[in-house]
Formats: sequence, C-alpha cells, structure tokens
Amino acid sequence: MIEQVAIAFERKDYQTAAKLLKQLLVESPEHPWVQFYLGRLHEVSGKLQDAEKVYRQLLRDTRNSRVVTLARQGLGRLQEIELEERQRAISQATAEGNNSELGVLVLEPLSNELKTKASRKFAQIMQLDPYTARLLLPSRGWRLYRIGPVGELKFYGKQLQQAGIPCFWATIAQIQQIQVYQVKYFQESTPQATVVCRNETNQLGSLTFDWSEVTARVVGLLPIFEQVVDVNARRKLEWKTQTQDYAQFCDLHIPGRRCILRLYDNGYEFQQNLEIIPQASQNTIRINWNSLSSWIDQQLPKVKIWSDFTSFADTTLDQTEMLGHIKSHIHLLRREHTNWDSAFHLYSGLVFVK
Repeated sequence: MIEQVAIAFERKDYQTAAKLLKQLLVESPEHPWVQFYLGRLHEVSGKLQDAEKVYRQLLRDTRNSRVVTLARQGLGRLQEIELEERQRAISQATAEGNNSELGVLVLEPLSNELKTKASRKFAQIMQLDPYTARLLLPSRGWRLYRIGPVGELKFYGKQLQQAGIPCFWATIAQIQQIQVYQVKYFQESTPQATVVCRNETNQLGSLTFDWSEVTARVVGLLPIFEQVVDVNARRKLEWKTQTQDYAQFCDLHIPGRRCILRLYDNGYEFQQNLEIIPQASQNTIRINWNSLSSWIDQQLPKVKIWSDFTSFADTTLDQTEMLGHIKSHIHLLRREHTNWDSAFHLYSGLVFVK
C-alpha cells in the first residue's frame, strides 16, 4: 500500500493518497514511510507547520537513512516556501504609503524568566540560532535592533509583539519633525512655567506652558573628548582621544506642542533664573545642575524619568549612516564630530514618538 501511496503522489492524485494514508495510519501509525507521506500530504495541503512537525519528528526518531534524507529535503522546501512568503509580504508592506521611509526597530527589555521562551520565538521569527537570539534580547533598557524601510520593520515588529516580545518601530522622519528649544533659563514657575529659549534658527524667545503638559523627562550624560598626551607601550609619547568629562542633559517633552525643551549644564544660565538656586554664582556647575534637577523633580513628581540612554547608545553608536540622517540639536563645543550627540537625540525622540 506504501507503493500505491508513492504512485499517487507522483501522479499528484492527493485525494487517493489521503484515502490510502487514512487506512495506513490506523494499521501502522508509527511506520517511518507512513509518517513521511503524512508530512508530504500536510505540505501539499498547505499545512506547513504540521508538515514541519512530522519531518522534525522523523529526523529525531527514525533510523531509515532514505526517510531521513527525504525528511531533510522536505524541511528545506518548507524553509524556501517560508522565505518566499516572507519576501512577498515584506515587498507588499514596503510598497504601501510611506512604508519605504527609513526607520528603526527597537527591542524593549524582558525579564530573565521570560527570556528563554521568548528567545525561541525570536529566533524563529528573525531566523536566528537560539543562543544568538537570547543574547540580543535586552534585560534592561532598549536595544536598537534593526534599521531599514519602516514597512519591513513593522512586518517583523507585529510578529514579535504577537509572540509576546515587546518592541516598537518609528521613522527617522518622525524624529526630525519634533521641534527642539534650547532652554537658557526659567523666567516663571507659577501658575505656569515660562522659559527663555532659542529655537532651531537660534532666535531668542520665550515659551509658557503648564507643568501638566510635560509627559516625560529624558536625562543623559554625553562624553566630552579631549586630545591628551600619553606614553605608549614603547615608552614614546603619542596623542590619544580620551573622555575628560561629561555634559549633563535633560529633555522635557511637551507632545501637545510637538516640542522638546532641552536643558544642559553648560548651556543653562543659572544666575539669570528665578530664585531656584541660592548663591548660584558661588557654586560649581555640578552643584547648580543638581539643585536645578531637584527643583524640576518637585515640579514634576509623577512624570517618568527615562535614564537608560547609555545602554541604548551602546547598541546605536556604530550605526553611523543612520545617525547621519539625524540632526542632533546639541551644541557642545567639539573638536571632532561624534555619534553620541545624534544618539541622544534619537533616544529622546523615540521616547517622544512612542
């Protein structure tokens, strides 16, 4: 009867093959050839997951070398079908509307307890080995995982979300559309806050807002690099670029006005503000900044503070081409360009659009 099943498959007479297999599955359900043709029937019927399950079971359990070879070939066909369907779906997704725009896919943190199960699903969706998949899933902070047409990122992102893997995607255009105002100092704090600030064209003005309009606060440290003389292994002097200090930044998000108010320690005029910081002129910048931060804490006690920029930057800094599309709106005096500035604006911008 197995030979009759084989002949039916050769003739593509799947109805006869199914009828014969139904009988064989009652008489010899564990027979490797019966199981193989069951897998083939699932495959030609479009039940690809069922076919994969049967083929993998045969690879684990059978010693018949011919059946093992055919089961391997079956898995190969399934992978090709899946790849073709995936490419077709991605092409469809990127062809619609603005889905060809450059975007980023960000993975959100998972607890270690959930990682094992999630990494298997992540590996399957993104076609990775389980070990690599587990390493890529973050435990704390965001990981910039992929860059490309946002339609493709949305295609993968939806699958990941359905599998219980938290993630989100955004376009670089969304980040670029956010207005950024460089805060010089606070002029008023009650009943509304007023800041004196500069816009993107460096015009000085003021902006008045309710504290309740602020939905997020993003803080981060940006390294300040200097050229220093060092002694190398051969005891010769050489110039090296080293981190000499850090600039402290704080972004206040006001999404209702599509803007970010950006403060940083060396750009804030501590002596021009309200009586926030006593004896500001006699303090160090660090003391003044800490006092200002504490004062903002009091004004925004319930607003979430996003402070995982450094771990996010570790996954982002080598993406030079993508970061090149992002205007940082950071005006630190630097001898050389660095990706840190654009990475911070990307991080803050992603918090904003999310």
